[in-house]
Amino acid sequence: MEAIVFEEFGGPEVLHPARVEDPHPGPGQVRVKVRAAAVNPMDYKIRRGWMEDVFPTSLPAVPGVEFAGVVDVTGAGVTDVAVGDEVLGWSATGSYAEYVLADATLVAPKPEGLSWPDAAALTIASNTAQRVLDELAVGEGDTLLLHGAAGAVGSAAVQLAAARGATVIGTASPGNHDYLRVIGATPVAYGKGLVGRVRELAPQGVDAVFDAAGRGALPDSIELRGGTTDRIVTIADPDAAKHGVAFSGGGARSREKLAEHARLAADGGLRVPVAETLPLTEAARAQELSEAGHVRGKLVLLP
Repeated sequence: MEAIVFEEFGGPEVLHPARVEDPHPGPGQVRVKVRAAAVNPMDYKIRRGWMEDVFPTSLPAVPGVEFAGVVDVTGAGVTDVAVGDEVLGWSATGSYAEYVLADATLVAPKPEGLSWPDAAALTIASNTAQRVLDELAVGEGDTLLLHGAAGAVGSAAVQLAAARGATVIGTASPGNHDYLRVIGATPVAYGKGLVGRVRELAPQGVDAVFDAAGRGALPDSIELRGGTTDRIVTIADPDAAKHGVAFSGGGARSREKLAEHARLAADGGLRVPVAETLPLTEAARAQELSEAGHVRGKLVLLP
C-alpha cells in the first residue's frame, strides 16, 4: 500500500511517500480503507523525536493516529463492526496511509451526514475537549477561560462548554475573533495585557482555565484564578510542572462518546473546522503548516 514514512527524526523533509506492506488485522481488530486522515500537532513532535520518553517510535514509521474510512477486513472475534461500515476513530497503525488497523472497540459509526474530512477531524479534538472539561468540572454558570480557542481542540471545547451552560472567554488572534463569536465564545486577544482584558470581560473572575495553546499564558491564568492553580489544566505547556499546573495528556478513549460527538457534528451541534485538505503525498507540507501554528481547526490528508 501507499503510505507516508520517515526513517529518521527531523524536519518535515524527512517525510516521503513509500510503498509498505498491507496490514492484516489481528483478533479484535479491523482494517479500514482510509478516506481521510487528520494531522495533529503530536505528529510533528513525534517526527522531531521530542516525544521519545512518552511515545517511543520504531523507525521506519508511518505518522498519524486519527482517521475516517470504510472497514474492509475484520479480525477474529469482531462481531459489532462489519465489512462495509463507515467509521472514524483511533488507529493502531499510522493513519497517513491507504489502510489502517484499529481496535474494533475504538471506532465509531460515521453518520451519513458527516463528510470524510469532518469525520477525520473530530476524534482527538472532541475527546480531548470532553476529557479536560470533565477534569475541570465545567458546568452551568461557570466562566471558562480557554487559551487557543480557535484551534481544533479549542473549537470543540468552546461548543461543549457552552452546551453545559458555561460562559466561555477564548483567547485567539484578532483574525479569529468573529469565528469565536459564531461558535459561542467571547473573544479576547492573547499577549501582554491579557489579565486586564479578561478582567474587563469577567470582573467577577474566571472559574476555570483550559490552556490548549501552550504559549506561556499560565502565569496570567494563575493570577486570574486569584493566585491558585486549582481548576487550571494545560494540554500544551511543557512548563506546567514549574507552575504547579496540571498537565492533561492521554486518558480514556470512549467509542460511545465519539459516537455521540459524531451524531452531534452531523446534526450541526458540534463543529471542528477543517482548515485545509491536502493530498496524502503533501503530508510534509501539512506538518510544516501544523508546526508553524495559527491553523484554525484541522489539516486533513486525503489518500
